[in-house]
Amino acid sequence: MPTCIHPVPSRQRYPKALAATLLGGLLTLSSAGHAGDFYRLGSAQVLPGKAPAWDYLTYEPDRSYLFIGRRHDGVTVFDVASHKVVATIGNSEGANKAILVPSLDRGFTVNGDGSTTEFELGSLRTIRRIRFGNDADAGSFEPVTGQLMFTMGDSGAVAFMDAASGKVTATLPMHSHHVEASAPDGRGSLFAAERDRNSVVRIDARTHRITARWSTLPCQQPTGLDYDTVDHRIFVGCRSDKPLLAVLDADTGAWVTGLAIGRGNDGVVLDPATHRIYASNGLDADLMVIDQLGPDRYRLEQAITTRPMARTLAFDARRDRIYLVTAEGGVDPARKVNTAVAPFYPNFYFDNSFTVLTFQRN
Repeated sequence: MPTCIHPVPSRQRYPKALAATLLGGLLTLSSAGHAGDFYRLGSAQVLPGKAPAWDYLTYEPDRSYLFIGRRHDGVTVFDVASHKVVATIGNSEGANKAILVPSLDRGFTVNGDGSTTEFELGSLRTIRRIRFGNDADAGSFEPVTGQLMFTMGDSGAVAFMDAASGKVTATLPMHSHHVEASAPDGRGSLFAAERDRNSVVRIDARTHRITARWSTLPCQQPTGLDYDTVDHRIFVGCRSDKPLLAVLDADTGAWVTGLAIGRGNDGVVLDPATHRIYASNGLDADLMVIDQLGPDRYRLEQAITTRPMARTLAFDARRDRIYLVTAEGGVDPARKVNTAVAPFYPNFYFDNSFTVLTFQRN
């Protein structure tokens, strides 16, 4: 899921009495809200093609491009303004995600075979495909050191690459074989979720070492993750029996709070301008919007239905829109079913059913 750092204004602090008054007003307004305040499906654009597979979404606001990791097909570039596919990144077959580095006019795909496809962000022209390992799942760009970090679950490691030169700078062994989403802190470190260890790690990108590991319990199987650079809070979506959005103190790892979300989370995004957290959950086909009232105070603003298997998301702050993708699928008993996710998790999808969903307020 997207992990770029956005500069945000410092939050204004209010005296306690005034804060209580404001909060009371907000609660009154919330309870008196109407359907126009809620996100609803604005469009559902079907992209023709063979039976799909997909993972992370990355949004580029300057061009209104949604980069979709479509695995077998590579990275699809979808224009959210025209609702059309504008390109497929060449030589990006097997891609789970695209990491964008606008300062270098570069994009990098995360390919399942342990390689990245470097491309020009402006022209979408492929430059080269660079190998850094034997497998890859996801990754992030760390802006202070200018490095890309790629998670390699099968290998139990993460790889670092200098974005400007394309040279591998280090490989860090991990105890986890399911390193999920990650996010930079803007100070030279990154946070990453370890799904099989119920923990979050902090990795120093300068030294390529783990500097902290914190339990997420009672939040189990952490997947989606984002970071608040102002209040130093980590937001983690967990696939527990009782799914939660966990909030951790990024300085100490202390548990702050947990909020109920839907099953099958794979995406968590913070909008730093509005202090809202979005969590997309594929199994329950829902999207949670959570208000951050302060570093340690959170509440559900709204929950809306989406579509089954719409598990990853990207947020468009300029348009106040949320993008998800999904497809029509089923379970063939003659094939292996991933029961670790759900008893009837789809093991095939239909051709010409891959759909980009756009949710917006009325």
